[in-house]
Parts: sequence; C-alpha cells; structure tokens
Amino acid sequence: MTNIGTVTQDARVLAEIEEEEAEQARDNVPKVEEAARLEQEKNDALNRLNQTKSFLDGLPIRDDSDIAKLVSIEYKTNLTDAKKAISNYPDTYEIQGQDVPGIIKQMRYYRRKLKGEDRIDMSDSIENVIKAYTDYLDKCIDGIYWVRKYKIPLKKIGYNEKSLRKLNSIKDEDTRRELIDKLCKIWEIDLNRRNEPYNKQQATLAKEFTKTKKAFNVIVKKKSIAYSTKDELKKQILDIVCNVPGISSRQIHEQLSYNLHRKSSPHIIAKMAKDQDIINIDGAHYKVSDDIKKNIWAYTAAFIDSDGYITMDKNNNPRVGLVATGNRGKAFMIGMQKSLDCGRLHLDQKSPQDTRPVNRLNFYAQDDIVKLLTKCKPHFKLKGNNANVLLELIRMKKSHKKTDWYSERCDELYKLMKYYNHSDNTKFDWAKYDIDIDNISKLENNSKISIMDDLDALAKA
Repeated sequence: MTNIGTVTQDARVLAEIEEEEAEQARDNVPKVEEAARLEQEKNDALNRLNQTKSFLDGLPIRDDSDIAKLVSIEYKTNLTDAKKAISNYPDTYEIQGQDVPGIIKQMRYYRRKLKGEDRIDMSDSIENVIKAYTDYLDKCIDGIYWVRKYKIPLKKIGYNEKSLRKLNSIKDEDTRRELIDKLCKIWEIDLNRRNEPYNKQQATLAKEFTKTKKAFNVIVKKKSIAYSTKDELKKQILDIVCNVPGISSRQIHEQLSYNLHRKSSPHIIAKMAKDQDIINIDGAHYKVSDDIKKNIWAYTAAFIDSDGYITMDKNNNPRVGLVATGNRGKAFMIGMQKSLDCGRLHLDQKSPQDTRPVNRLNFYAQDDIVKLLTKCKPHFKLKGNNANVLLELIRMKKSHKKTDWYSERCDELYKLMKYYNHSDNTKFDWAKYDIDIDNISKLENNSKISIMDDLDALAKA
C-alpha cells in the first residue's frame, strides 16, 4: 500500500507540474504570437524593400519627380510616400561630431605611441572602424538608386563620402545620363585594360581612363551646390519639420548635426523657420509640402472631394469650404490660404462632438469660387457635378437675373445640389425638399448654359 500511495502522490505532483507548465505555456502564447507578428512584419517590409529596389533598377534614367510618379502608380501610393521610398540615402556618418576619416587619422597617430599588445589591439580597432565605414560607403552608393547598378566603375573612381553626397544631390535627368555615360565608358576601359599586357595600348587606355574620370568629376562639381552654414541649417530645419510635423524649435535644435547644433539655438531656428514659410502653431512647426504647391489645384480638388464641401444655401448663395481638425489641420488651412491666395479662415471652432477644434477655409466671394472651381474642375473625382451646379448658378446670378427662367432654374439647381450631396444616403428625406429622384435627369438636362452662351453672344454682337 505504501508503494501505491507513493506512486499516487508522485502522479499528483507530476500532474500539478504539468498543469503549471501548461499554464506558463498559455501565458506565453500572446508573446509568441506577438514575436511571430513582428517577424512577419519585418519579412514583409524586407520583401517590399527588395521589390522596390528591383523595380527602381529596371527603370530608365529619369529625374526624381518622374520616377516618384512611376513608383506611385506601381505601388498605388501617394507621391510623398513614393519619394520617401526612392530616397534612402543614409545620414552623415559621424562619431562625436567628427567624420570617420578624421577619427581614423587620429587613431593611427595615437598608434605610433603604443607597443606590443596595445599596438596590435589599436590596429584591430582601426581595421574594424575602416570595415564599418566601408560598409557605410556601400550603403551610400546603394542609396543613390540611379547609380547603384554602376557601383563597380564608381568604385574605380575612388569616391569618398563627400563626393557621394554631391552625387546624390544631382536630380536632373540630363546630368544623370551624362554621368552614367562616363561610368559606362570607365567600365569599358577597365575591362579592356585587363586583357592588355603592359604596352603602348595599355598606356593609352590608362590615359583615357584618367581623362574620363576627370570629366566625370568636373560634371559633378559643376552641378553640385555648395551650401553655406546658413543654407545647410535652413535645409536641415526644413527636412526635420517635413519629416516630423508638430516639432518644437528646441526639438529641432536637438536633432541638428553636431556642427550646426553648436552654431545655432532654438531662437535662431524659430526665426529661420518663419523665413522658410514654416507655420508656427503654439510653438509647434508645420510645413505645407512643396509638392502640394506645385499642383495646388489638383490637391485642393482631392481635399474637397474627401474633407470639403460644395453646396448652396436656401437663399441661393454658393458655398465652398475645406475642413481640418487640430493644430496640424490649422497649420494646413493657413498654408492653403496662402497658396490659393483667396478664402476666409475660421480657426479653432468648437466641434459638435466637443473633441478637437475645427478649422475651416471657406470661400464666399463669387469670383473666388469661380476661380477655385474652374481650376479644380478637371481634377474632381466625386464633386464635379456639384462644381457644375455652382458655376451655372453664379453665371446666372451675375448676368441673367432678369430672365423669366431664373427663379425656376435656381430651385432646380438647389434640388440638384441636395441630390449630389446626399445621393449615397438611403435614409435621406427627399420629399422634404420636393425632390423626385427618379426624374433627376430632367433637371440635369434643363441646363441653361447653352441659352446663356447665346444671350452673351448676342449682347457682344
């Protein structure tokens, strides 16, 4: 019986241990799942990165804006994300504010004073720094997507970090093509030199190699821009604000490179940010992207489609507006008004849900609305019909108020506007506005545009 009792007790102990292990395993399941999820996200990111690299390598030599459009179409993303995807050039490699070649030079100078094991250890440290810096230079070349396929001839030229940064600053297609042509020629010369013994032909090829290399360097030097300290500070401020919207002057100062950090202060940064049209909202800095300003009407049309409105009130007054929330939205509305050069700002309004403040850029003047809608009309995806209604309404109000069909057509346009704004709402009360949605086409076909064209033509005759 004693043996049986012992066995039973051991079995109970084992069961308890197994239960504890099972409980621990259950507790670890979320951690394991989270680790698996993170690993999967990492692999997905690497796959996307490799796909983007392969796609870029297969493209012809173009300038950055054209390449960004192709990437945007291929991966169904916006231009801002596409430009970030093609811009992978690493940050400056510095150790405590000094460049790596300078550090290596100091280490070699210090090594002269050492002997024995200390000298050997210092040599190993120098080799490790050189190896890490070599890997960094390889990443720099890989970061210049349009030249990384020509890494072999570029290395033959013996480019350093400063030269690669200049090369990365070249954006126009013609210069890029000219440089690639020189690299291909260097590659060809180098291949021919390998097959030749040391003779007159070898000397001729060496001379041609040197000449082509010099021509390559001249092109880079001619096109690269030498920034002053002030220009470099402005450039870094702009880059930081664009990458981190809402950042303060003090935070910008902390993110500057060592040399610029020493030569600036938060007060100087705030002043230089203002000069660059960076908007300051309660100490937070925001910048409307230059890409938006290049095609402001297309972007405004997209914004109205998503977060804006085109309507008319009961008194037949046209109304167009953009809406955004929070400080970032406030800065964006201020920037849009400056870019469009029209509209009236209504900032920090209380929201119906009493959440973040609402900021609006509204357009009331008829001339402003005509200008806005005419420029945006080719780019509308959702509210093109709304724009047509307002443009017809404003034209009627300006020149054809005395016609016998004016009042009736205004009522029809009001009904059309209600229909376009609420056609996707299955619960909307159409009877409240005396709208027969089955006969909307009659209202659309009753446009007075052609009649106004004829009347205006007669008036001019």
